[in-house]
Amino acid sequence: MNKINHVAIVGATHGNEFTGAYLIKKFEQYPHLIQRSSFRIQTLLANPEAFKVGRRYIDKDLNRCFLNQDLQKLTLSSYEDIRAKAINQILGPKDNPQVDVILDLHTTTANMGLSIIIGNQHPFCLQLSAYLSEINPLVKVCLTTTDLDSSLLKSLCQYGFVIEVGPVAQGVLNADLFFKTERLIYTILDYLEAYNKNSISSVNHRLTLYQNIGTIDYPRNKLGEIQAMIHPQLQFRDYEPLHPGEPIFLSFDGQEITYEGESTVYPIFINEAAYYEKGIAICLTQKQEVTLNWE
Repeated sequence: MNKINHVAIVGATHGNEFTGAYLIKKFEQYPHLIQRSSFRIQTLLANPEAFKVGRRYIDKDLNRCFLNQDLQKLTLSSYEDIRAKAINQILGPKDNPQVDVILDLHTTTANMGLSIIIGNQHPFCLQLSAYLSEINPLVKVCLTTTDLDSSLLKSLCQYGFVIEVGPVAQGVLNADLFFKTERLIYTILDYLEAYNKNSISSVNHRLTLYQNIGTIDYPRNKLGEIQAMIHPQLQFRDYEPLHPGEPIFLSFDGQEITYEGESTVYPIFINEAAYYEKGIAICLTQKQEVTLNWE
């Protein structure tokens, strides 16, 4: 990969995820905190109107508005569609982006701790992820396949990273997670600086990857109404193994519903508040160990 020339830090892609929004405001007030000598930094408040009113979005989820075909459609006129087109002009265009790296800052109500979500297994993405998890073993790395057909903001460039931190309630600031996110950003920027200066040691890294393999919705009746809740034994157990036959839901009348898969999985985004409307109770991942070798 060539030198990193331009990095974008994006907050408030979802307007009620305050950590990223207020970090952007802090960086804009104190730009020296994120300045590095070998590349340019750009900050962006992605959904300012939703942030103003403390809502995830105004009309629709901005982080589902970046399909190539949608960015070209002039007939799509919701606030988020218009905003996505503007962001595509600022950071993109999608097939020839102006930025090399995007850091998209998010929070979750699930117990995800410090998570990095990458969209591909490009060596650069894996090496940076391995470095972060080596520096801080609490950092977890998730892989969700993202390409030019993706609807996510991070798909505007090949090296798009989501920082997902939780648990924190929507529309709330949590000081501990705020500063942990801030430190993680500085660590990434320092890595990119070292990368540009060819000063990263040549070492072997082992990386634990949690690869997204699907989702499970809540049990629902014919009207689409939820009929069960996340089981107390599963709640807050993101990244922990879930074995076939273990309970995942508890119905309103106290009946357990078990996981019927054929192999052990590692659930994440358990009981994420924003995913109720998306029909997602749990995201399932497979855990894999990857050995990285580079000169």
